[in-house]
Amino acid sequence: MIKQTSLQKQRGFTLIEALVAFLILSVGMLGIASLQTLSLKAGSTAMYRTAAIMNVDEIIENMRANQTAIASYAAGTSYPGADNGCRQTTGNAAKVCTTDELAKDDIFHWKSSLKNVLPSNAGTTASVTVIAPVAPEVLSTATITVNWNERNVDNKAAAVAMNYSVTLQI
Repeated sequence: MIKQTSLQKQRGFTLIEALVAFLILSVGMLGIASLQTLSLKAGSTAMYRTAAIMNVDEIIENMRANQTAIASYAAGTSYPGADNGCRQTTGNAAKVCTTDELAKDDIFHWKSSLKNVLPSNAGTTASVTVIAPVAPEVLSTATITVNWNERNVDNKAAAVAMNYSVTLQI
């Protein structure tokens, strides 16, 4: 003979099921929140790195266009450069700048752009190093480096030092 279970003996079973399901759902939501935090950090790191790469590419192209003043680019990174107005036009004619003025103007606008796109803190620096060619070479070797500090997700009080550096021949 088969014993039939009455409904009265089953009371509270659905409540336990609901609590277990809620616990599983809660653990899953905590995992999603953790992934969200990691993706936000990765997104901001990617944004800063992309901005640094684009700015380094910009100064490289400026240096290639103004190769006669290549040493002025390296000298210009020790000071903020100068806004010589080489990129502006007055009336119908563009302002005529010397190659050194153009190099200082490029450095000024490059550093201004870096200040606008990278986190503004004491760790943000940019430098250009140029090594003159040694015979029989005709191209100079340039190293462009950008450093910045990002907020550390794991330790809010600390910062993570980031950098992007390129060495090339111009």
